[in-house]
Amino acid sequence: MTQDQATQYPIVLVPGLLGFVKLVVYPYWFGIASALRRGGATVIPVMVSAVNSSEIRGEQLLERIEEILRETGAQKVNLIGHSQGALTIRYVAGVRPDLVASVTSVAGPNHGSELADFLEEHFPVSKLRGRMVHAVIRLSTLALALLDTGYRGTRLPTDVHAAHGSLTSKGVAKFNALFPQGLPLEWGGQGPELVNGVRYYSWSGTLQPGLTDRGKNLFDTTNLTCRMFARTFTRERESDGMVGRFSSHLGTVIGDNFPLDHFDIVNQHLGLVGKGAEPVRLFMEHAARLKSVGL
Repeated sequence: MTQDQATQYPIVLVPGLLGFVKLVVYPYWFGIASALRRGGATVIPVMVSAVNSSEIRGEQLLERIEEILRETGAQKVNLIGHSQGALTIRYVAGVRPDLVASVTSVAGPNHGSELADFLEEHFPVSKLRGRMVHAVIRLSTLALALLDTGYRGTRLPTDVHAAHGSLTSKGVAKFNALFPQGLPLEWGGQGPELVNGVRYYSWSGTLQPGLTDRGKNLFDTTNLTCRMFARTFTRERESDGMVGRFSSHLGTVIGDNFPLDHFDIVNQHLGLVGKGAEPVRLFMEHAARLKSVGL
């Protein structure tokens, strides 16, 4: 059996907004964690507040990492975060770089999301339609918590307003002022790969007619959702439906134009992805990349 993905340090997978570990039998990282394990990696999907600020989620993650290090005897972890999970892992690397070998942002809103900006402008909590959106999110969070069989810890707090603020361009700009590690110096450029002993990487996708709206995505309603959300983007015309192409950049950019929407990039849902998309392969190649540099 191949050991190409047998990294020195455990790989910790951190979900994004409204994330989970496993809904009954269905994992967030569908087909990804199992493939990495077959390649020899120690892989640990974790749970943080499904809806809360990146800082609160980061503190929760830090506690979990300390537990993982005690349980495994490892000195550090490789962190991979999807969507808001990218901001969550950046927080941990910023406050405790000694515990982190690498940070990998997968479709992370590292400069904010224009979708979040749109919702802030058109669905403010001060108006009924904004309060209705918040209520739906709170109910969704409760349902996810009840169905998540992969998390057995104490109930995690929910704060819809804080979560939303953490994803807007303004909110992420404040976050970036405190945690600039790995950020590009120029818009659309790459950032430094090695900062404070931590290696930074990122990859993301874009909606591409003829590819992302074809293949198995013909049967995946989340792709339609991403195409609808993409209409809110005005600064970045290229996006995955929730995060702009250049907004995703952090550290060494492995790629920012894979034919993957925001859900395809973590092989959601049930592996129903667009034509030519290979999200699991990206994770496998990255684990081999981490191994090759001794991580």
